[in-house]
Amino acid sequence: MRGIAAAPRLLLRRLREVLAEPISAQERLDKIVDQIATNMVAEVCSAYVLRSDDTLELYATVGLNREAVHQTSLKVGEGLVGLIAAEARYLNLPNAQVHPAFAYKPETGEEMFNAFLGVPILRAGRTLGVLVVQNKAHRTYTEEEVEVLQTTAMIIAEMIAAGGLEPIGRTGTLDIKRPLRLEGLGFSEGVGLGHVVLHEPRVVVSNLIADDTNHEVGRLNDAIEKLRISVDDLLSRSDVAAPGEHREVLEAYRLYAYDRGWLRKMEEAVRNGLTAEASVEKVQSDMRARMLRQTDPYLRDRLHDFDALANRLLRELMGRPHGPAGGMLPKDAIVVARNMGAAELFDYDRDRLRALALEEGAPTSHVTIVARALGIPVVGQLSGVVSLVEPGDPIIVDGDSGQVHLRPAPDVESAYVEKVRFRARRQAQYRRLRSKPSVTKDGQDVRMQLNAGLLVDMPHLEESGASGIGLFRTELQFMVASSFPRLSEQERLYRSVLDAAGDKPVTFRSLDIGGDKVLPYVRQSEEEENPAMGWRAIRLGLDRPGLLRTQIRALLKASGGRDLRLMFPMVTDISEFERAKAMVEREKAFLKKHGYKLPDTIRLGVMIEVPSLLFQLDELFNLVQFASVGSNDLMQFMLASDRGSTRLSNRYDPMSKPVLRALKLIADKASEHHVPLTLCGELAGRPLEAMALLAIGYRSISMSAASIGPVKTMVLDLDVGRLRSRLLPRLEPGTPAADLRLFLKQYAAEQGITV
Repeated sequence: MRGIAAAPRLLLRRLREVLAEPISAQERLDKIVDQIATNMVAEVCSAYVLRSDDTLELYATVGLNREAVHQTSLKVGEGLVGLIAAEARYLNLPNAQVHPAFAYKPETGEEMFNAFLGVPILRAGRTLGVLVVQNKAHRTYTEEEVEVLQTTAMIIAEMIAAGGLEPIGRTGTLDIKRPLRLEGLGFSEGVGLGHVVLHEPRVVVSNLIADDTNHEVGRLNDAIEKLRISVDDLLSRSDVAAPGEHREVLEAYRLYAYDRGWLRKMEEAVRNGLTAEASVEKVQSDMRARMLRQTDPYLRDRLHDFDALANRLLRELMGRPHGPAGGMLPKDAIVVARNMGAAELFDYDRDRLRALALEEGAPTSHVTIVARALGIPVVGQLSGVVSLVEPGDPIIVDGDSGQVHLRPAPDVESAYVEKVRFRARRQAQYRRLRSKPSVTKDGQDVRMQLNAGLLVDMPHLEESGASGIGLFRTELQFMVASSFPRLSEQERLYRSVLDAAGDKPVTFRSLDIGGDKVLPYVRQSEEEENPAMGWRAIRLGLDRPGLLRTQIRALLKASGGRDLRLMFPMVTDISEFERAKAMVEREKAFLKKHGYKLPDTIRLGVMIEVPSLLFQLDELFNLVQFASVGSNDLMQFMLASDRGSTRLSNRYDPMSKPVLRALKLIADKASEHHVPLTLCGELAGRPLEAMALLAIGYRSISMSAASIGPVKTMVLDLDVGRLRSRLLPRLEPGTPAADLRLFLKQYAAEQGITV
């Protein structure tokens, strides 16, 4: 057999001609295997395609019995072909019949062939089939022959993804079109039906075959150089210059960019006839297939770094912008991402965004909180979802159950259409409750307020029947801006919020940035190993008084002739509140001196979210005029569990005895000092948890607009006194450890309370 070192470019040119012919997908595949056999002087070339039932169907062959096409099939893991599909790696055997995995299929007539080379047909690391060549002679195929077959397999993978091939031998669909049900965690309730939009769109390489390999090598090297410069620039920035774990991650990122082995593999693919971008895609797909099968979690995590680098290189080569395609959404977009920040959510048109599906994420991450406030369903911790989807795939995201249905079957889609209709009817029932007083069965008034952060949230105040804004997150204006909002811009927003609220109270929270809420235009002097417990919120405001003073002045001016309620987050010691209060007094004096109209009343408060305040409650309630419990941060600090950690998100229950004791202590002290108290964390927005909060003494709770109806329904059915008499004894010292969540569920069922 002659070698093929000089033949790959000829093969690819012929394949390009085949791809351009106006013929069916089956005819095209038949011609491709024929061209491969001719070019490699192989007596057999066969293509197997993976079906949705984990079966590899023989789709095309030269050299085996033609009658076996669409009749012969092997399960994944069965025979040599099944082994290649299961392990996503090639097999190169001089005598295939002595291999322990060899499985003889008599209808194919392959018993006379000995030499065997099979490669997986891969796309984005996912196996779509297997491509095989065989010969009678006992021989080992060369590395160049392996490379050519892998390159051709990539072209077949794109052909399979483009559609047109259907199983003929048996009923079913191709694996790439298989309906999938993925199990994750529901972070934000609701159901979204729509089509996939990748947050970081996969670059589709349409020009696979090179005209001029030297030109393509030059393009590849130029793009690599630009990539390396961008990584070097990133590492030279002052905000990442300090040593630490973040620096080590970026240094590893740079090692990938400068890895000669990576570049050599891409150059080899180009020399074999691929374009620069096709070579990047081929090497990336091979790497993904290998690393996805690693059991070492560290190596699997590094796959994200490699993917990010390869995708960036593809965009350099194809002149594509980085980041989401926010302006090109279908009318029913469902964004799929590994993870994303809260600010990135605003890149998408809210009227077209139906849901989020995340590989990572957590119930209390900020993107989840913002999505929940906007009424967007979110399911997270969906392993491998980015690799399983194609842009435009039909998808259903069920934030209630934590399930995602990819390419759903018609009966599943019909069931969810009915579920959406049911939810719409239920929301209509909730809307009918909006004007009904929020009073429990035993006559306890409950103030139900709204969490908000942008003007787009304000119409929900009237729609939900909330009594006011219990938490207005002022930092969201800063997070969606490209530069620091000026005094006039801040004042205009705050005035618009107060105008929209009318006679209903609004509680503004001063700027809470830092930690995981990073503003690109605010540079920190050093990176922190644990930013959630670092330089953020009131600490940043006091250390950079210009930021806080500007915001206070804007709030005072916007509230002229009205009431201002302002609270400070992340207060650890009462002295911090006293310093912030002094800044308010100075700004009041400045505005009064210059003739500005001041608010009629100014009430100052704090967010209780750092455990140290639990030991200063008497002093605190003697100073403040109101307080709010920020249960999200308070829980993560009390339980030493990062709110953004996927591993810990389900480990600790906020309805545990120590947590409820701490929350009750705060409520008791506020009542003793006659200080108004609200809980505005995520606990308040879930009926079961809200039921417990009312039982331990809370009478004011603040939540997302979508939660008002379900929580009010619970409130109207609840006898607080009866639940209190049953729950409080279970919190006493010396009582047996009990599953309080289970108790609350059972109590609700006994009393007919909907939770």
